[in-house]
Amino acid sequence: QVQLVESGGGSVQAGGSLRLSCAASGFMFSSSFMGWFRQAPGKGREAVGCIDSDGRITYADFAKGRFTISRDNANDILYLQMNSLKPDVTAMYYCAAAGRRVAGGNCAILLLIADTWGQGTQVTVSS
Repeated sequence: QVQLVESGGGSVQAGGSLRLSCAASGFMFSSSFMGWFRQAPGKGREAVGCIDSDGRITYADFAKGRFTISRDNANDILYLQMNSLKPDVTAMYYCAAAGRRVAGGNCAILLLIADTWGQGTQVTVSS
C-alpha cells in the first residue's frame, strides 16, 4: 500500500524550530520525486520545497535560508527542518510523492503529477 504519514507539527513561538517527518511506504522512495506543500486557512495549496530523483532540491522563496529538506533513504523518511519560524508560516503541511523517477522537476510539476499525499501535520507559530 502506497502511503505517506507526516508527523512533527505542533505549536511553537516565533523564532522557534520544528522538524517535520514524512514516513513513506509502498514505493521506491530513494528515487521518487517528492516534496512539501502547505495550506493556510482560506488559501490554496502552495509549495514549500521539492527534491527530485537526483537529489536536486528547490525551495519556494519564503523557505530559502530558513527551511531545509533532506531525505533518509535507509529509512524512507523525508524531512523538513524549519528554523526561525514566524507566524506567517502557520498552515497545514503536506508531504507529496510522484512514485516514479523524475529528474529536473520542480514543485510546480510535482503538484500536477503527485499521486500520493499524506494527511498533513499542523504547524502553528505564535508571536
